[in-house]
Amino acid sequence: MTRTSRASGEETTSDAASTRDRCERARIPSEQIAEFCRRHHIRRLSLFGSILREDFRLDGARPSDVDVLVEFEPGHTPGWEIVTIEEELSDLFGGRRVDLVNPKYLNRRLRDRVLGSAELCYESPNDQG
Repeated sequence: MTRTSRASGEETTSDAASTRDRCERARIPSEQIAEFCRRHHIRRLSLFGSILREDFRLDGARPSDVDVLVEFEPGHTPGWEIVTIEEELSDLFGGRRVDLVNPKYLNRRLRDRVLGSAELCYESPNDQG
């Protein structure tokens, strides 16, 4: 299936296989991500930053953190639940620090670059199409 990315306006392929590849690159089974997102009312979860680049540090004195774009279902504002969400994601990523960012709160100077490089890891079936 081909769809147009809201971030860049470019056509991208968004099928189950490519989503699995993105999740597996992050070393998280796509089924685990999907279950996590459904439980926390997340409609879209994307990875960006060093986890997608060669300079991602797996271990050592300063392992890389994981940058995650997250959009919640309409009408769902997590409030303090965001702390639990970050902790659970950190566990999924092997204890790495996770930085959650809602795309609408991205710094306007970085917005286009972040959205252009982000890789979708989960999208609610209600948003596909």
